[in-house]
Amino acid sequence: MIGLISATAAGAAARDRLAAAWPDRTRVYRGRPVPDAVRAAFAECEQLVCFLATGAVVRLVAPLLGDKAGDPGVVCVDEGGRFAVSLVGGHGGGANELARAVGEVLGAEPVVTTATDAVHLPGLDTLGLPVEGNVAAVSRALLDGEAVALRAEVRWPLPPLPVAEEGAYTVRVTDRLVAPGEREAVLRPPTLVVGVGASKGASVEEVLGLIEEALREAGLSAASVAELATVDAKADEPGIVAAARRLGVPVVTYSAGELARVEVPNPSGAPLAAVGTPSVAEAAALVNGGELLVPKRKSAGRPATATCAVVRRPGRGRLAVVGLGPGARDLLTPRARAELRRASVLVGLDQYVDQIRDLLRPGTRVLESGLGAEEERARTAVAEARRGRAVALIGSGDAGVYAMASPALAEASDDIDVVGVPGVTAALAAGALLGAPLGHDHVSISLSDLHTPWEVIERRVRAAAEADLVVTFYNPRSRGRDWQLPKALAILAEHREPETPAGVVRNASRPDESSRLTTLAALDPATVDMMTVVTVGNTATRAIAGRMVTPRGYRWQEESR
Repeated sequence: MIGLISATAAGAAARDRLAAAWPDRTRVYRGRPVPDAVRAAFAECEQLVCFLATGAVVRLVAPLLGDKAGDPGVVCVDEGGRFAVSLVGGHGGGANELARAVGEVLGAEPVVTTATDAVHLPGLDTLGLPVEGNVAAVSRALLDGEAVALRAEVRWPLPPLPVAEEGAYTVRVTDRLVAPGEREAVLRPPTLVVGVGASKGASVEEVLGLIEEALREAGLSAASVAELATVDAKADEPGIVAAARRLGVPVVTYSAGELARVEVPNPSGAPLAAVGTPSVAEAAALVNGGELLVPKRKSAGRPATATCAVVRRPGRGRLAVVGLGPGARDLLTPRARAELRRASVLVGLDQYVDQIRDLLRPGTRVLESGLGAEEERARTAVAEARRGRAVALIGSGDAGVYAMASPALAEASDDIDVVGVPGVTAALAAGALLGAPLGHDHVSISLSDLHTPWEVIERRVRAAAEADLVVTFYNPRSRGRDWQLPKALAILAEHREPETPAGVVRNASRPDESSRLTTLAALDPATVDMMTVVTVGNTATRAIAGRMVTPRGYRWQEESR
């Protein structure tokens, strides 16, 4: 919960705007003196936004501060709503991200002074992984440009870090139970899966004690446990559920049939009779593959009521397929920005890379190529992800619309994680300039026959014409393809009046954008090129006040007759 505190009418107005935007995330502290409100919110909330002078907030929260790992994040917003200052708990309390989020809602400038954020380095405590050791010293060494070695004992996709093969300081990535050195920060990736079986009524002490003992004796860190896995029949077993809660991990379950198909070294007749599979602990840990580090072992009770096994799953690379939108920076989504900053490897068309190069973190490896190398870029991105890296593959508009998502996913198998990041498409950007041409059913058709035979394209155009769909043409005309657009327009003209509105938009959202509203009969294909999107209305589309409008239904068309 985010506590909201203000002292004046101006501050209360900004406070209420934030509360209205985040009704389920915020609690307004009103009707009490400001010092009392700050103390209450500090004790009750994970984060605070104070619409007060920075000095006042400093004096109010200073006596309340304890440990940066446990203190709430505090953001201070001036009464004019110009700045959102991350004051306390930038990383641990999430104040840096909160300041940015508040800035987006209120139109304020986020002010973040955390050293790593200021120079665009990822903080070791912001990677979403448990971190131990001398984090401050290693972070300072990274900031100062000193040699910091990366020792990755297990593979995990990390954002770009300025690391070397050797150095006086170390970032160690391991799931082993090791004590950090004096100049070492240890990252704990969630690589361990603990399979668990338990008799009905097994206590949390017995289940958790068995797990902790197994991890300790194998030299493994509980901080790297990703999940407890078991059979469906034990999904609600109190001892297992409570053990997972104490470890801070989910319980993942599988059917007895799924587990029975997993080959294990220590099958048993007892679980087969009880739940229908010869193995619960080992099979549940191994069902998705991995290395069995701890074979099945039983709890010490008499009789034993719990079993467990531990598997290390290999770290999976991550491929984010990112849509950059039509070109304007303010149409690049926050999620796309976050993925660009997360990636240690960026793959893309050179001209698209140039659009967002300034958003990349220092050290991001950029693999760029020219037009016509889509399949090669897709293969490169997947290969980099298979090496365990965090990869962003970029495309314009939405990466899933005539862009890089389909060739990348055709290459990718289930050995990597794939994330799709949607973007604003060219059709949507063009439609916004034209008015509301896509207000009813519509279709997008590419007129490029480089990958699709013209016979197929023509059949789709004819079907759209007969179905009375609004049509947006991508890749409408180039120097070597100058007859396809006239042919497509002629097909539409067989089913639509010459006065049907049509829109021609070039470089939507970019500095040299242009848009023109015309008609199906008057549209001149010679004015169109590959940077253009052409939208042709259906029989209900109208030109109103210079805008292209397709009604949401056909009643308008019927009433106008």
